[in-house]
This record gives sequence, C-alpha cells and structure tokens, in this order.
Amino acid sequence: MVIDLERCTGCQACVVACKQENNIPFSTPEEAAYGREIAWLRVLAVTERDYPRVKSRYLPVLCQQCDAPPCINVCPTGATYRNPEGLVGQIYPRCIGCRYCANACPYQIKAFNWYNWSRFRWPAELRQSLNPDVSLRPMGVIEKCTFCHHRLQKAREQARAEGREVRGEGEYVPACVQSCPAGALFFGDLDDPETTVHQLAESSRAFRLLEELGTEPKVIYLEEGEWYAAT
Repeated sequence: MVIDLERCTGCQACVVACKQENNIPFSTPEEAAYGREIAWLRVLAVTERDYPRVKSRYLPVLCQQCDAPPCINVCPTGATYRNPEGLVGQIYPRCIGCRYCANACPYQIKAFNWYNWSRFRWPAELRQSLNPDVSLRPMGVIEKCTFCHHRLQKAREQARAEGREVRGEGEYVPACVQSCPAGALFFGDLDDPETTVHQLAESSRAFRLLEELGTEPKVIYLEEGEWYAAT
C-alpha cells in the first residue's frame, strides 16, 4: 500500500469504511474514555504553526504488514503469523489475550477486544449491516488490519474460475482504498514493476514509518511536496 500524504484531507472515510467492512464495533464515549475503542486504522492529526498560518497534517496509520514484524516474535502461541502472501495475520482461536504483540508493535495499531461482540451484543439497528464474510471476534483476543484479506480470497476464487492469476492491481483492494474520496491510497503488488504502487514506491517522496527500527514495513508513505514547504 502507498499513502500520499499530500492528498489526504483527514476526512476519516477510510476509518468508517474499515469499521463497516470488518465488523468493527463503533465505540461509545464511555468505552473510549476507558481506552477500549477498537480501530484497525487511525488518522492522526498534527497541527502546526500559529494563527493565522495554522496548518493541519494527517497521517493514516494501520498495520504496516512488516516483513520483520516484532509482534510475531513475542507471540507465545503462534496466533500472530505471516501468511504466504506476506500479510501479518491473527488466528483468533489461538490468541490467549496476553497482549505481548500489541505492546511489541511500534505502531501501536493492534487492539484488544474487551467485549463479546456476538450478535446479541451488536446494536439491533446495525445487525443487518454486518459483513457475512468477516467473523465477529470473541472477547479477550487481539485484532488488527488484514488488508481486507477476505477480498483477496474472493478475487482468487474468481480468478481460479476463469483460469488465470489474480491481477497485480485493481482486482483486489481493501475497503479503505476503495472509499478514499481524495485518491490518497493506492494498493497493489509492490513486486510488480507494472503497478502504480511499485512506481510510487520509487518516488523521491517515499518513506516508511519508523523504518529505522528494522521492521521493514510494506506500507509506504509519500511525504508532502515542496508546495507545502513554501506555504
């Protein structure tokens, strides 16, 4: 994934789409006050300068799908793992809720599920909107962004039925990418030189979040350009 910070307006459409697609409960103010809000994607806002030249910058942060993820090394049960596509997954039946992985993640983007979000707890007016392709997580487990892996499974089944491989770009995109009205998020195969994400990753504006920690994240950011520096 590539995120162009110059295009991001901080509208939070990606956050809402992520919650809707992955059956992530919307938190109440009371739960948020206890630090029990669940979000697989957050948009951090940074305000700079004083009035009248105030400027806000936005930084969407989600699981960086690291190639050297520290969360895997500390998991005592193997619940956190890297799948064949290189995505960091979570096996909920194996998770014992120790939260070692959440504490080891330098991006602090893993969430602990404090409640049993089965259908009886889900608000009645929202039950019809649940995505049947994504399971409701049980209480006491860690959950995180999966790059909407269920969409990849669907795309793979469709490609198999048509006797071909999944295309490197456009056929499978996470909900956050699909919903971004500013076109700030790009998704595709980073190893395919024909894809937009591969070409953007070669940009001089490209950087990886906390890359110095050696986590080798696969989410690449494009810093704001010279236009912002001059204003």
